[in-house]
Amino acid sequence: MVNYAQLLFPDFALILCGFLVCRYTSLNRTVWQQVDALVYFFLFPVLLFQSISKTTLDLQAASSLIGAGWALGAIGIALAYSLPHLPLFKTHIDRRQHAASAQVGFRFNSFIGLAIAERLAGPEGLLLIAVLIGVCVPLFNMAAVWPMARHAERGFWRELVRNPLVLGTVAGLLANVLGLHLPHWAEPTVNRVGASALALGLMAAGAGMQLGALSKGKALGVALLTIRHFLMPVLAFGLARLFGLSELQTTILLAFSALPTASTAYVLAARMGYDGAYVAGLVTLSTLLGMASLPFALGVLRHMPLF
Repeated sequence: MVNYAQLLFPDFALILCGFLVCRYTSLNRTVWQQVDALVYFFLFPVLLFQSISKTTLDLQAASSLIGAGWALGAIGIALAYSLPHLPLFKTHIDRRQHAASAQVGFRFNSFIGLAIAERLAGPEGLLLIAVLIGVCVPLFNMAAVWPMARHAERGFWRELVRNPLVLGTVAGLLANVLGLHLPHWAEPTVNRVGASALALGLMAAGAGMQLGALSKGKALGVALLTIRHFLMPVLAFGLARLFGLSELQTTILLAFSALPTASTAYVLAARMGYDGAYVAGLVTLSTLLGMASLPFALGVLRHMPLF
């Protein structure tokens, strides 16, 4: 059996490096806030565009994987949205806090996903995860923005069309469908931008780790992290069987389902006027829990006799 903890170590080591550099050097949180903005608004949209536009997307061959990814996302979104309405939670959840943090239950860290997929299955794995990212980012970002825009009475479509991840994904898909390609002389520069996005994105996730604001909203945090790190992998396991996924597609879907939540979640919450510190605490815990949920999904669920 593959030692998935060892396989994932380089990515989590970068996260740890970001945390240590931020905490124990002069490159403090003020510096890393600018790195966050650079990654969120420029480096990562370029990486998404390049990953999606330059690969041959056989959507028919990947249709089962896309269907499973959408189904997984839709169920995760429904579970996260339903928490304030459940008898067990509705008296313990602040609606504004839920609007900002519901995204933690279903969004995913694409930096870690891309790095892990390539390590798991090389270029083919990278292509499959790029397909999932391409089709799921618009859905997940719409679902992340909707409760905050609705609660704050801000324009939903205005917030969505300004989201750089949505713009990078849509641009990549359009370029792919239309057969547009970057000129050869520009490819090395764009590739290096993408490589820097992965490294800086992982380090920025570590630099952004903070737990102090989690003393409030404990019930909401526990519920969202249970959805993200336990229910989503278990659902992915069942959906892989339901959609008849191949062995490789199943591996990628399980990895996708167990990823830590998006490190940009707290950036989005803060930018829309919500409690970014609380969401950052959930992102921190999610990043740490990913060190358990990824080996659980890939090392335990993947090798259960159902497959």
